[in-house]
Amino acid sequence: MILKSLSLLNYKNFDSRSFTFNDTINCFVGNNGVGKTNILDAIYHLSFGKSYFNPVASQNIRHNEDFFVINGDYEKSEKIEKIVVSLKRGQKKVIKRNSKAYDKFSEHIGFLPLVIISPADRDLISEGSDIRRKFIDNVISQSDKTYLTDLIKYNKILAQRNSLLKYFALNNTFNNDTLEVYNIQLSDFGARIFKKRDAFLQEFIPIFKSRYNAISNNKEAVNLVYKSDLFATDLNTLLLQAINKDKALNYTSVGIHKDDLLFNIEEYPIKKFGSQGQQKSFLVALKLAQFDFIKQQSGVNPILLLDDIFDKLDEQRVSQIIKLVDDENFGQLFISDTHAGRTEKAVKQVHQSYEIFNL
Repeated sequence: MILKSLSLLNYKNFDSRSFTFNDTINCFVGNNGVGKTNILDAIYHLSFGKSYFNPVASQNIRHNEDFFVINGDYEKSEKIEKIVVSLKRGQKKVIKRNSKAYDKFSEHIGFLPLVIISPADRDLISEGSDIRRKFIDNVISQSDKTYLTDLIKYNKILAQRNSLLKYFALNNTFNNDTLEVYNIQLSDFGARIFKKRDAFLQEFIPIFKSRYNAISNNKEAVNLVYKSDLFATDLNTLLLQAINKDKALNYTSVGIHKDDLLFNIEEYPIKKFGSQGQQKSFLVALKLAQFDFIKQQSGVNPILLLDDIFDKLDEQRVSQIIKLVDDENFGQLFISDTHAGRTEKAVKQVHQSYEIFNL
């Protein structure tokens, strides 16, 4: 799968800009603030229907404008696929494939597999468990439509159960039969989501460890540990046990929406005990493993976006990443960097064609 061309209209800092891309490596270089990351984010937008960096859709519209349009022409399975994402202030976002709008955005997820590696990934280590759950969900959803559907339904029922708990508290009442309806549905969807997360991680963790070893030259032992309430017992039992706590809190305190993924180095949390370089290598390995898994599941090389990838990595680790890209069929690669010389030196190590865009 190849992104052949990209056009932006009123997207972030771009008024109107078009690019025609190399089938292998494309580099965007220039000073901070010129829009390198915004181009990568536009490509991400075409795959997921949303920005990687700014969840408020209207804030991706250029200042003093009323709309944005992102247009991408892809070559996939020897066919040209035209994807357009557009948003007008005060209206719903529209995603079109070959001029036909999707009824549900979820139908588009996985059609254009993509992995991004960015300094913003630091949130996976520093922030709360919701960020790490989203990572798991993102990887599985790109190749499993049923999982994505179950997840959407689980979250909808969870919101309804939480609203009911708040209603009970505000009106000083309680109806166990009504709550039980939500408990049964949450347990059903939650069990399926838990099983798929557990199965995914059993397959994913060895891939991740292999990637990290390659980047670090086997210097440290790392691990991912899946943490879930459902390892103890089924969700329906957990919900019944937690009812008094839920009534006090006015929200559902147990379930797969509380799952976490622990990041360890030498059996200790990498957040506290990993150096900056080790943490960056950990995140890069995590995303390269994501690439491997999606490619394995879909049979398609995901597009790989490397946003400011060389920041805070020593020369040896950068060299290892470049070798990984060179040695294997990575498909199409997009890189942003502030140092044109550093970027060109790096891509020249790769025996592939490349294009450098100076912004």
